[in-house]
Amino acid sequence: MLMRTDPFRELDRITQQMFGTAGTWSRPSAMPLDAWRDGDTFYVQFDLPGITPDAIDLDVEQNVLTVKAERRPTQRGDNAEVQASERPLGVFSRQLFLGDTLDTEKISAAYEAGVLTLTIPVAETAKPRKIQISGGSDRKELQA
Repeated sequence: MLMRTDPFRELDRITQQMFGTAGTWSRPSAMPLDAWRDGDTFYVQFDLPGITPDAIDLDVEQNVLTVKAERRPTQRGDNAEVQASERPLGVFSRQLFLGDTLDTEKISAAYEAGVLTLTIPVAETAKPRKIQISGGSDRKELQA
């Protein structure tokens, strides 16, 4: 269902997590995800805490799903002294290659408590179906 084929992107993601570099539009940081199938539905969840829904961009083009989001720094007063700054800022992006068995025309998205949840139904053509088998009596009728 879901194909992950870019090892260099995974290496970039791990490096960014280790060194805490901020993502830019030309080199976005990766966002963590969970993906699973439950019956005839495929689910993907992305962690995007602190990002407003209007700062999330979701596109599908030829079975490639792209999620982009941006977290900007909090506005602080002129006299503010930062004591700690550990929350990642910048641009986050993730691309998933969806298999032909998923119906990309019917993807729905919901955003709640910093988690973007995508619901992708399995395509009707990919669902298992029963095939009728004609019996031996049908063959005799054809010969008569």
